[in-house]
Amino acid sequence: MVNTLLSQIQSLGVIVDIDSMDPKAAESLSVSTTFHSMTSNQAIVNGQLQVQWDANLEPLVSHYVQDAAIDISTEDGILKVLNFVTILLASKVIPYLDKMGRALVQTSPRTAYDKDATVAHAKALVSVFGKRDISKDRVCIKIPATPEGILACKELEESGIRTLGTCLFSVPQAMAASQAGCLSISPYFNELRVHFPEGASSYVEYSDPVWQHPMSPIIYSIIQAFKGRQTSTTVVPASIITLDEAVALARLRPHHLTISDRVLTLLAAAPGRSDDELAAVTLDVAEEKSMFDADYLSNNAAALQIALSGDAETSRKIKEALEIFGRQEEESIQYLRNALSTA
Repeated sequence: MVNTLLSQIQSLGVIVDIDSMDPKAAESLSVSTTFHSMTSNQAIVNGQLQVQWDANLEPLVSHYVQDAAIDISTEDGILKVLNFVTILLASKVIPYLDKMGRALVQTSPRTAYDKDATVAHAKALVSVFGKRDISKDRVCIKIPATPEGILACKELEESGIRTLGTCLFSVPQAMAASQAGCLSISPYFNELRVHFPEGASSYVEYSDPVWQHPMSPIIYSIIQAFKGRQTSTTVVPASIITLDEAVALARLRPHHLTISDRVLTLLAAAPGRSDDELAAVTLDVAEEKSMFDADYLSNNAAALQIALSGDAETSRKIKEALEIFGRQEEESIQYLRNALSTA
């Protein structure tokens, strides 16, 4: 087998997930590698909805709307359609995953500060998966790691629905997700905005990201804290832009990496690197012990709320991510209404 950078990362024991709903890309990449799980969000859904609509989705979605007598002019009706589309897109990638892998879809940003609404949306998504003969042991629901979102994760985990804490940028969010029993967390390496034209200019490409990127010590701290406490929650860094960032994160030795099909294609074509370039690193981090040992869930996640209130940078990143996902979701809704009105 050709020794590529992708195969090298996997040989380190880092499991690779595909951050894409493009079945053609998944099929092409599966020739040279195996993915464990598939991750997605409102932006990925919106992109693939528009790419796949005419060829793959329109007949299925139109029949669904007609058979269920859904009124797409209502918010409840169009959100049901969007749930259906999300699961349709996810189902097309599942054949290219490991047999134990999961399809991960994300709850609406509009419910990020409403525990009960987040729980209801998560259960609705799992229900649609079930109607497509995809059992919940092949599903995980991504939930923004707000205080309300973390409490929703706890309730869902107790009901048997696995969750992942997303929109995650800090140690307190990670510890809270672990205490909630989340299957996984996805700390963002880069802010969400750098993936879009309006925020691309804010992206900084570091020459040695494992040592220079501001998120490296945070993610390293989370990984070490989870290992030290033997938590079952896995760390799955996301929002990777370059090959060097993928290598940097692999050197932190997370459980998984979730990587876009664009970067995966580059990794699969890139030659292997030296052992030194992929060697595990130890970062010098100074974190208060209380940050790791606080009870973040009691009193309606009061400690997490306090931690976020005192962390303006993390709060800004969460707010911006939710706003971006909200705009992507709204674009999908408008696209579906227009497309179905003319179908």
